Amino acid sequence: MPALTVQFLWLLLLAIPIASIAWTVTHEDVFREPRDYCKQKSESSRRLWQRKFFYLFTCEYCFSHYITALFLMVTRFKLLYPDWRGYVISLFALVWIANVYMGIFAHLRLDISQERIEIKSKDLDLNRYSDGTRSAQDGVGCEGSWIISFGCNAAVVLLTLLIRE
Repeated sequence: MPALTVQFLWLLLLAIPIASIAWTVTHEDVFREPRDYCKQKSESSRRLWQRKFFYLFTCEYCFSHYITALFLMVTRFKLLYPDWRGYVISLFALVWIANVYMGIFAHLRLDISQERIEIKSKDLDLNRYSDGTRSAQDGVGCEGSWIISFGCNAAVVLLTLLIRE
């Protein structure tokens, strides 16, 4: 049985491809058509086992259990115990760590999407200023004291003049 630190390192590393596969299948456009089919079948199938079977391809948490079981068969990774208990513990520990990774990734992706929307909004505002449809006194994004507002408006006027040239 490897040392506990080696087991912990393996736990952290094995969870990365598990999270990657589970996220890709359940969220990315590459698998959109099969996922949409599975979603439709999970909602419309008459038998309970069919609904549950197709649902597992639409839920990253559910799907990560099956990916983890596959990884455990391939790697024979055991956590804490050298027998079957090591497999059970490693199954749930890997699923948990993989879902933590997916949660972090989802949060980062949401932040990046939000930043893109803010940038696009600012670009649209600058385009409106450069077209002359809005005045610099509108003060887009210039909240706070009059000093901040003045500085922001001056920056917008300066950018407008630079864009027009």
